[in-house]
Amino acid sequence: MHKRVKERAPAVEECLHQLNENKLQDCLKDLHPADIAEALPRVPLAQRVRVMRAAGPEKAALILYELDRDMIPPLLEALGPKRLAEVLNDMSDDDAADILGELPENQKDQLLNLMEDAEANDVRELLKYGKNTAGGIMTTEYVSLKEDITVARAIDHLRQVGSEVETIYYVYSINENAELTGVISLRELIMAPPDARLEQVVTRRVVSANVWDDQEKVARMVAKYDIIAIPVVNDHNQLLGIVTVDDVLDVLEEEATEDILKLANLDVGGQDLVETGPWQRAFRRLPWLVGLLFGGLIAGNVIKGFSGTLEQVTALAFFITAMAGGPGNAATQSLALVVRGLATGEVNQRRLLKTIFKEAQVGAIVGIVSGAVLALVAVLWQGNTSLGLVVGLALAINITISTMLGSFFPVIIQRLGADPAVASGPFISTLMDVTSMFVYFSLATWLLL
Repeated sequence: MHKRVKERAPAVEECLHQLNENKLQDCLKDLHPADIAEALPRVPLAQRVRVMRAAGPEKAALILYELDRDMIPPLLEALGPKRLAEVLNDMSDDDAADILGELPENQKDQLLNLMEDAEANDVRELLKYGKNTAGGIMTTEYVSLKEDITVARAIDHLRQVGSEVETIYYVYSINENAELTGVISLRELIMAPPDARLEQVVTRRVVSANVWDDQEKVARMVAKYDIIAIPVVNDHNQLLGIVTVDDVLDVLEEEATEDILKLANLDVGGQDLVETGPWQRAFRRLPWLVGLLFGGLIAGNVIKGFSGTLEQVTALAFFITAMAGGPGNAATQSLALVVRGLATGEVNQRRLLKTIFKEAQVGAIVGIVSGAVLALVAVLWQGNTSLGLVVGLALAINITISTMLGSFFPVIIQRLGADPAVASGPFISTLMDVTSMFVYFSLATWLLL
């Protein structure tokens, strides 16, 4: 599969550089919008405009949504607001809202005024909701029917509107107040008796999201209930839209990327990680790195407190880096698991003690094995059995402590109202440096002197 993708890339490039208008239109028909969008930044702006015009509004809409958002303003200026408004008209409402939501207010208003009234009103409605809410990612292009119509009429309606909506896999039933009353899949609808009323065949227990729910919660619901679309309702249970699985995949990618960057303290506030300027990236890292620098000084002060022990047993210095690095790595692994669990809902108050206990067991096993290996190295290298005992025992204890702290600390951070993905990493690194040095030299003082 990977080989076929690589072979397709030159064909895409060759097509986009095509100067003959008819040949450009012909070759664009056979290309996937995602492939076009990937290659489009590698051609001059004038050629991008030609490609977007030649693709036609419907395909251009798919290409536009796949482009990096920083490429859209230059296209807006070069393509012209009127042409771009035509493209937005052919785009699904939620995708159009995503793009317009990131443009300056004056450009946004200009494009909305040029769009068709019905499309513009739907997009304006979506723009009222927060970007990271169910309302912000939902589409208003769905199928809902009064619950008193027959199955045969429902199928006829699907034939009429099927090409205009995001998905027809689910049909939602509503009452006279537009309240969500049930759901039926396309398969179930086709299999139902034609003369049966919709209210007789729909499922009444509908999984739905509130319009103000966080997008991450919506994504978890879709994954939990294994559905390809979830209805979005207001506080009165009135159906407003649906969130489809393609939007959920985007949310999961966005949230996972955000959490990973936060764990490394590299969050760039939604901007492109590569395109962000070096000064901006540096200043985002500096506060944490400077904080860790002072944390390292605290760990150094702990070592200073045991300078007498270190002077008498200088071989202890050989294992300081291993003593600091091993527990720190173990803490980071536990931290990553728990932060992910908190984000997905797998770790909650009811399962917290079980999670910490299991991580402590893992830490004990890893610590004993790692400690035994390091003890053996110490004995063979330094020829000192007592030193091997201290090094091995200290590492085993520190790794066990680190896994417990790594699993417990993010929960405390969350309880204090901070984001555990942002705050846990620096604190746990500093805490384990200090703790590891204290345990190591305390054991050395006790067993060697």
